[in-house]
Amino acid sequence: MQNNRYWKLIFVVTGIFILLGLFSFIIDNSIKRVSSMRVMHSPNYQNKKKINILFLMADQHRGDCIGAAGAEYVSTPNLNKLAKDGILFTRAYSSVPSCTPARTSILTGMSPWKSGQIGYTNIPNYPIEGPALFTANGYITHAVGKNHFFPMRNKHGYQEVELEEGWYTTNNGHDVCDYTLFFQKNAPGKDINQIGLSYNDLRGGRVFPFEEYLHPTYWTADRAVHFLNNHPKDEPWLLKVSFQRPHSPLDPPKRFLNIIDTTKIQMPGIGEWAEKKFGKNKSSMETNPNASNGVFPEREIKESRRSYYEAISYVDDQLGRVIEALKESGELENTLILYTSDHGDMMGDHYLWRKCRPYEGSTRIPMIVRWPASLLLKAKRGQISTELVELRDVFPTFLDASGIKIPEVMDGRSMLEILKGNKWRTQMEMEHAQIYEPDNAWVALTDKRYKYIYFTLTGAEQLFDLKMDPKELNELNTSAHPPKKILAEYRKKMVAYLKERGEDWVKNDQLVIQTKPIYTGINRPKTE
Repeated sequence: MQNNRYWKLIFVVTGIFILLGLFSFIIDNSIKRVSSMRVMHSPNYQNKKKINILFLMADQHRGDCIGAAGAEYVSTPNLNKLAKDGILFTRAYSSVPSCTPARTSILTGMSPWKSGQIGYTNIPNYPIEGPALFTANGYITHAVGKNHFFPMRNKHGYQEVELEEGWYTTNNGHDVCDYTLFFQKNAPGKDINQIGLSYNDLRGGRVFPFEEYLHPTYWTADRAVHFLNNHPKDEPWLLKVSFQRPHSPLDPPKRFLNIIDTTKIQMPGIGEWAEKKFGKNKSSMETNPNASNGVFPEREIKESRRSYYEAISYVDDQLGRVIEALKESGELENTLILYTSDHGDMMGDHYLWRKCRPYEGSTRIPMIVRWPASLLLKAKRGQISTELVELRDVFPTFLDASGIKIPEVMDGRSMLEILKGNKWRTQMEMEHAQIYEPDNAWVALTDKRYKYIYFTLTGAEQLFDLKMDPKELNELNTSAHPPKKILAEYRKKMVAYLKERGEDWVKNDQLVIQTKPIYTGINRPKTE
């Protein structure tokens, strides 16, 4: 009897322990399931491996020269596909539209006055630079193509660089870039500059005189493909692929000569204000190939524009090789892809050429972002956005996607906020220190509807209605009935923007006419 009680007690105690264990198992797995669901539905969820960044960039590519943006005269199937799978920003700008200050905006994530880079000067070293942040966070950081850093081998945070720096190739006293070494090895005895075009040459109608694999655009894509095929597979990476074209020389390979429908090539838009200012400057590209302005023969303009479009199409063609290599690597859906340019090219609009201008041809740039499935963004693909984005938004976007904290010093913002439906900026400011003509120093701002421009060395103003006049043909400020109230409103906005800069810019709440050019801001580091 006593023995039976003993076994009953053992049975009861064992049952209690089993029930407690079962209850613990159920609770523990419920917690794990809830935790897992939270992770899976978090917008910051990533695979075990951090997200990769493929940063694609061209030089001097106008924002309106993409098929997806409505340009029938240029062939860009790969960029069109990228836009279809992501988001195309049609109001993307370069806040200082020339090479080095634009690249400073990218590197630092800062606005021009905050970085101190308001004109064409060498890029100094900054305490915080985007590539260095990725290197510090365990990323492989690799740059291929054009960086335009000085000295040339200054890496600015990238671990490795493979450089195609055409500008240095034609200037003695500089290091030789990697592309030049490649060319000399594979085309011994041949002149790399045989085509006879300079690196600010307006002339079109020429073709690359060597085999295509020797072209710098091909070489840049080739080095990018090599990286994608050979990097350590278990480490996240940031790859910058920076093409020097369509920046001159305009030298597409021969097979791209006839891909542009010449009947669709539009002649430049010329405002009445531009006719008054530049209309008497008649010239020829053959005698003045590096001009910043000029009235050239129609044949020369069409040849220049056609070759520019061909150069864009060739960049697009080689981008296709890079994106295909990414797909074959199996990492497409864990890689954020962004395409942009440092600035545009006036291409004869208002008799102006090259960049450094406040007008749309110069300041507007391409901006396409394709996000990977691993980000789990609930955003529609194929969007076309008119939000005002800028080059200082590039690295904040990369950092946000990668789960790396965006430093407070960066006043750029992550473009992923737009995809998430968050509020965005309503005004964009731009500027450039004096360059080309003596009076070409300016600050400008736009809210998408109007653009106000103030020339700092003369006090001249321009106001355009971008909705009704997207080609900026008609100055509202000099019209028969100028909108004085609107002009005063935008002048006031400019005063508010510049006021922090002191009395060289604003005095007694009035815009100042400067007595001499100002080339850098007070925040620019002294170190080179």
